[in-house]
Amino acid sequence: MRGALLVIAAGTLFGCAGPRADRSADREVWRSFREALRSGRMADSARYRPLAPDLLLPLMGFLETLRQSTRWDGDGPEPEIHHEGDRVHYLVPLTLQRGDSTWTKMFCFTLVLDRGGWYFQHLEGITIRLDRIGRLPATRFPDFDDGQKAWIRDEIQLTKHVRLFSYLSRTKGRDAALDWFRDGRGYALQARTWVPFVSPERAFILYLCWDLSNLRGEQLVLEALSDTAATVRFAPRAFALYAQAGHLRQQISAADFRRLFEVVWLDRARSAGWDPHISYERGLTVFRFLRHDAGPRTEAGLRTAPR
Repeated sequence: MRGALLVIAAGTLFGCAGPRADRSADREVWRSFREALRSGRMADSARYRPLAPDLLLPLMGFLETLRQSTRWDGDGPEPEIHHEGDRVHYLVPLTLQRGDSTWTKMFCFTLVLDRGGWYFQHLEGITIRLDRIGRLPATRFPDFDDGQKAWIRDEIQLTKHVRLFSYLSRTKGRDAALDWFRDGRGYALQARTWVPFVSPERAFILYLCWDLSNLRGEQLVLEALSDTAATVRFAPRAFALYAQAGHLRQQISAADFRRLFEVVWLDRARSAGWDPHISYERGLTVFRFLRHDAGPRTEAGLRTAPR
């Protein structure tokens, strides 16, 4: 879910009650919720009290996806339980399966207790354990690995970009909104001045790879590079974020989200003297570049390939 709604477990530092000594009732609530989720009964919107009204549909959709992909073996693992007022947080690992692949991921489920019943409030895959910072003064804080931090940074930045794109589309029109994100001249200048010991065209490709790999933590392969052609292949985190962050799908269509991604990279490549071509192959995004003076220009070299 959206980065602004990270679950911050800070019971010790900020005075929340933390884990309760008597957890029998809490476990019963968890078993009731887990069975409702497993059986599909969470399709009833009356079972929800989301943090914001516009989160209801994304939450319902995400829980249904989770229901279908989770392996519901027996009673499942025991959750770690925390209380905060009338809310109960259940931190629990779930084993997910997609095709032949299985993996385990930690989730924090938040339920609201009211008049002897429970209501689902939130689900989060990011839980910052600031309840474990120890005694003050503190100079170090619980951390994530680089991949998780890159995901968080990108989710925050993409959320801002999508909000701006949506606002500009409403007030100025879609074309003007796309134009706002064209930064090719500045990006090409950065590449040329920060990578000075090769030709400007090579500098752009090498800087693109450095930017994506080292600044953004993307898994990237530079497959070919010459003065007249280059090929780069990677799996942009942006598309995985769009698929998993329900709030983004509420604000921008998949077609506009992809177009926004493409407009930025096409403008950067053209500003550096390349004819760019973007294609999508076996779950990867492939950038192919030709020099403007490397032969006759074709229409295919100036537009993106269909997915």
